[in-house]
Amino acid sequence: MASIMTNASALTALQSLNATNKNLETTQGRISTGFRVAEASDNAAYWSIATTMRSDNKALGTVQDSLGLGASKIDTAYTGMNKAIETANEIKVKLVAATGATDQDKAKIQTEVAALQSQLKTYADAATFSGTNMLSVNSGATATTASDVKIVSAFNRTSAGVASISTIDVKVEDIKLYESGTASGVNKGILDSERTSAGVESAADAVTLGTFDAGDTFSVATMKLTDGTNFATDAQIGQMLGVVESAIKDMTTAATNLGAAKQRVDLQKTFTQGLMDSIDRGVGQLVDADMNKESTRLQALQVQQQLGIQALSIANGNAQGILSLFR
Repeated sequence: MASIMTNASALTALQSLNATNKNLETTQGRISTGFRVAEASDNAAYWSIATTMRSDNKALGTVQDSLGLGASKIDTAYTGMNKAIETANEIKVKLVAATGATDQDKAKIQTEVAALQSQLKTYADAATFSGTNMLSVNSGATATTASDVKIVSAFNRTSAGVASISTIDVKVEDIKLYESGTASGVNKGILDSERTSAGVESAADAVTLGTFDAGDTFSVATMKLTDGTNFATDAQIGQMLGVVESAIKDMTTAATNLGAAKQRVDLQKTFTQGLMDSIDRGVGQLVDADMNKESTRLQALQVQQQLGIQALSIANGNAQGILSLFR
């Protein structure tokens, strides 16, 4: 039936052309943005997953920065600790030289020992990075132990979607060299604690230079060969040697702990970077457009668009044939 009111062919051609134009618009959008899922309307589930994972990846980037900062803090503390061990060994050498020496020589050696003790404090005070010092600590007037240094190491998300933070904790109490806290019962550092050759003592025992007492305690930071009047006996110098040896042993252990913490931070940095790359790849699998496929589809749709326009033109021209019936 020929009708001038309804052109069924034109309607069909128009619907086909509209569908082609819509598909063409979608393909052009994918090519221009590079995304198959750029908005929630493209695929709500994939868009939601990708948005969450991108957010988590940004958090992991911050974790990576924190690990870098933490590694620098540990490196700084390790450098100070290493220099402190070297200096303590120098003090040990001076004590060996003082054994059997005359009082005059002991006075001269004491000048060198005092200079080395000052240098130990300088190393500890200078081992600061971003406001954190693990070697020279002030725990305050109430705390009896130094606070741990916490390094953010991971951003976690459970299957239920609950986010949490993990940290690598460096136990400052075990590595501090000096403690200036004033709380009752606070533990002093490795170098300013009173000790015998057997280790740290809970209470100091007063030392009288020139008079040997098996219970005498010494601190690496304050031990003296002479007080200006009296001089340490060889037996007392032997005690001091034992104290320095004990302190060096503790510092070596502390340096080992710092090295282990640094290794853990480095391993976590490598893992975090790999995890970020994996998340990027996973998100890409969900939302990235296949450019080879989309470029091929674009060409096909452009041809379909041209054919659709031609078909619509032909369908619209069919109505002109009705005029010939009235001639």
